[in-house]
Amino acid sequence: MAKAKVQEDPGALIERRQLEQRRESEKRARERASRGGLWSRRDVFGRFGWGIFAAFSGVSLLAALRSAFPRVLFTPPSTFKAGFPSDYTIGEVSEKFKQDQRVWIIRDEEGIYALFAKCTHLGCTPRWLTAENKFKCPCHGSGFYKSGINFEGPAPRPLERLRIAKAEDGQIVIDKAVKYLYEKAQWNKPGAFLKV
Repeated sequence: MAKAKVQEDPGALIERRQLEQRRESEKRARERASRGGLWSRRDVFGRFGWGIFAAFSGVSLLAALRSAFPRVLFTPPSTFKAGFPSDYTIGEVSEKFKQDQRVWIIRDEEGIYALFAKCTHLGCTPRWLTAENKFKCPCHGSGFYKSGINFEGPAPRPLERLRIAKAEDGQIVIDKAVKYLYEKAQWNKPGAFLKV
């Protein structure tokens, strides 16, 4: 004999489901109370992961914003006024503009010329030694005469002369953008020397 399927009353079925739901919610409440903490392990790791993602996204956004404003170096103008010719004594090397402009101004019997204060070996700034009457590079010992010609050390060529001219107001104007090289016979060109 086959067992007959017993049909339950729909009202009893609904009542039984509600009872199971109540038991389940009570069970969850007991589990939450037994944990004792605010967050579960899953909550901690989840929030940690989202925190790392948010930090990475923030840094990426800041980098994208920073790239919209490029770093620009504003260089000073290449020309500057160096005073009047009468400010310079014949036979002396003026180091007045060595610190700010990296330029020496030399006056001799014939006129005035400007030397770029950069060693032609590796680019160090030489020192003027008054007692020895020469420029001496502290890095590798290159030596230059007052005229700028190299005579000792590893410097492969003489110092560079800069364009020098007289402005309308009578002051000396030096342009560091124009350089005259001895080995190319440019020291005799106009602008490499100012006759006074």
